[in-house]
Amino acid sequence: MDKIIIQISSGRGPAECCRVVAKVQELVLKEARRAGINITVIDNKPADIKGTLLSATLTAEGNNLESFARQWQGTIRWIATSPYRKMHKRRNWFAGISIFDVQQQMQWNDRDVRFETCRASGPGGQHVNKVETAVRGIHQPSGIQVLAMDGRSQIMNKKLCLQRLKAKVLAWQTEQLVAQQQHQWQEHNVLERGNAVRTIKEDLL
Repeated sequence: MDKIIIQISSGRGPAECCRVVAKVQELVLKEARRAGINITVIDNKPADIKGTLLSATLTAEGNNLESFARQWQGTIRWIATSPYRKMHKRRNWFAGISIFDVQQQMQWNDRDVRFETCRASGPGGQHVNKVETAVRGIHQPSGIQVLAMDGRSQIMNKKLCLQRLKAKVLAWQTEQLVAQQQHQWQEHNVLERGNAVRTIKEDLL
């Protein structure tokens, strides 16, 4: 795996489960950084109580992602007394973690790109170039466009344009995947509470 998306959800559980989501996110961030994995929080959906989250979405890039994902993917069982309901007898709270490989989900084909050439204006008061060296790349399925004009030749600008356009389209596709996954979590009423992939016994404060 080169890049993965990690989603942590309370599965519409009570406030304690939303607190578990926030605590699990802290642990995931800490362990990923300790393992040399570049991890970023993309989105947090806050719950009603401060310090609680309905869901958290992160991206991770680096080596040994498959091993890291295996440690977290599934149901997390958190054993603690409720910090919100002091007399409540329940001590088992759950959060779910879903992980998928971004590269397997992405779709890119160079043939989907249409190129247009145009004249590039130079910096300062220079005259407009007589040769059409600037290149605009259009990703036809999404309509995303990129203009490259900093290269010295049309060939160089075409190469730069393709690189930048691919990065921009993949970023857009990642956003689409995240939105789709978040929608699935919003529809997820009950977490699988069978064999937890990890059990944590720690205060939820």
